[in-house]
Amino acid sequence: MTGENDRRETWDAFRELVNMTPATLERWLATSTSKDAGEHKGGHESTGHASGRRIVEILRKAKSDLTDTDYQHMAKVNGYIRRHQAQRPSGDVRDTTWRHSLMNWGHDPLAE
Repeated sequence: MTGENDRRETWDAFRELVNMTPATLERWLATSTSKDAGEHKGGHESTGHASGRRIVEILRKAKSDLTDTDYQHMAKVNGYIRRHQAQRPSGDVRDTTWRHSLMNWGHDPLAE
């Protein structure tokens, strides 16, 4: 992140797109459904699941304590959520991998 405007835009988008509280996201990440969602490389934790744990850390920090690395991750989260929202399947999404993946990134599309 270079300038204050970039940080402000990233922060504003992150706070709008990440609509799960840290406690709700933590409870979700503890479920087997969460752990099964997303892309797993080499049998390890999915990218989204690892991101969810990082999002919880960021949400629990004071804004003044956020680092450049935090803002970079926030920008990555914003991009993922926006791209994934554009791929919304038709019909009821309640029990879909699409929703579960988004929830790993801190966004529950049913909470909109």
